[in-house]
Amino acid sequence: MTDTASERRALADRLEKAGVLSTPQWRAAVEAVPRELFLNPGVFLPVDGGRWRPVTAVGADPAEWAEIAYSDRSLTTQLDGHLTADQVADLVTGVPTSSSTTPVTVVGMIESLEVEDGHQVLEIGTGTGYSSALMCHRLGEDNVTTVEVDPDVAARADAALETAGFSTWTVTGDGLLGHPRRAPYDRVIATCAVRRIPHTWIRQTKTGGIILTTIGSWPYGTGLAKVTVGEDGTAEGRIIGRSSFMQARAQAVVPPAGDLSARTAYPDSERATKVAPVMLQEWMPAFLAQLAAPGAHLVRASTREGPELLYLFDPERESFAQFTSDGDGWTVRQGGPVALWDDIEQALTAWQDTGSPDITAVRLQIDNKAHTYGIEGSPSLRWHHRLA
Repeated sequence: MTDTASERRALADRLEKAGVLSTPQWRAAVEAVPRELFLNPGVFLPVDGGRWRPVTAVGADPAEWAEIAYSDRSLTTQLDGHLTADQVADLVTGVPTSSSTTPVTVVGMIESLEVEDGHQVLEIGTGTGYSSALMCHRLGEDNVTTVEVDPDVAARADAALETAGFSTWTVTGDGLLGHPRRAPYDRVIATCAVRRIPHTWIRQTKTGGIILTTIGSWPYGTGLAKVTVGEDGTAEGRIIGRSSFMQARAQAVVPPAGDLSARTAYPDSERATKVAPVMLQEWMPAFLAQLAAPGAHLVRASTREGPELLYLFDPERESFAQFTSDGDGWTVRQGGPVALWDDIEQALTAWQDTGSPDITAVRLQIDNKAHTYGIEGSPSLRWHHRLA
């Protein structure tokens, strides 16, 4: 095995320069944990045409493998829920289902977790095990419990952690349920996105403990929530920044199938929009859309003639919105019990009237009945999501 001590120091230097690595204990962890151990048996690198090039740890040139392992990017380690790089030799297509997240994101999150010596941490989404190893180095292997839903991914992570010298608590199971056998925890951190913070995590966290997770289900429209658990079993905090992670497997979005024109054939109303729906392709408007219409999903499609079509679908509420552009403006056709675009458009215009604040302005309160989101000083920017 190639000694990567210099690459690890260089990575720590870059993370420190980027402003995400600030404490000596975490720097020591970054310099000590070999990221390449957690990429076995290999990775998939993106190439043109939506395809992936497999690169295996055994077959790659050591210098290339070290360059890949310490690059500032996320590395896909599994496609379609089962395929790993050692199973194919040529370019393949597929959807990423497990990855080693970019180090700047991993380290930024664990720095934000505000851990202290002796803290017990629950990690949801073991993935490759690299972030687990960093926490084991910082806190000790007996203070880290990590849960992974995919048995194969969990087995590879466990083997890598053992190779790195950490016999920590690795659990195969649904992370949305936490892990009550080792509770209560001082900190909970999730390396997947969830639609809302499961109340099981709150129940398994000590008073004053912190939960850190990505909220939302739209790609590139999610926020990193940081909440503190209170004595009465509630939690309160805010969105501290943008964050992008794969969705928790149990909450993965299924894209609408079939003829989209048939699904939007019978609208209840048609009108011009007040704001352009292409705003939903921007991060903060996309996040607001999920607060205003939590079950809605944005779908982009093209006609044979070429123009792009935009849709909103909410399968659970049997509602849709279809957008068409005439070059000067947009028209929306809506159908179903809920006027999806009306709710989203109202949120977007109120947000603009408030000065278009950043995602970090969003506050969050949680109890056992609902999640309440809001932007301080803006009564019209407040959303109450009941748990049932």
